[in-house]
Amino acid sequence: MLNRLFLVILISLGLLGLAGCAEPPYTNIDNARLKELIAQGVPVYDIRRPEEWRETGIVAGSKMLTFVDASGRLKSDFMPQFTAESPKDKPVILICRTGSRTDALARELVERMGYTQVFNVRHGITRWIGEGQPVTRL
Repeated sequence: MLNRLFLVILISLGLLGLAGCAEPPYTNIDNARLKELIAQGVPVYDIRRPEEWRETGIVAGSKMLTFVDASGRLKSDFMPQFTAESPKDKPVILICRTGSRTDALARELVERMGYTQVFNVRHGITRWIGEGQPVTRL
């Protein structure tokens, strides 16, 4: 009986682990793909805070629109402004410091708001700068 229970628990944990490996509902991109999409005219939204933009600079041409405040609370004007500027059926690129905030936002946009072409810059501006890519200083 105990062996059977142990087996059920192991199988359940294994299935939960596999579920965590599922592909996200959006597309993660690297810097090479980011450059390609920018060249095609896809808008880039840098969703960090103003002090972060000033500290590191931004990818040239990025639209700066703060997603959450320093406490992690959604900025009340973010969604109205973002949805007014970004049609649900058009591609959009999201970038933050490391890709965590954009992961949360990308999931929300695809799963709950019906966006169909959301690109998340994996590892964010940190990797962009780390690879020696240019930034625009504010």
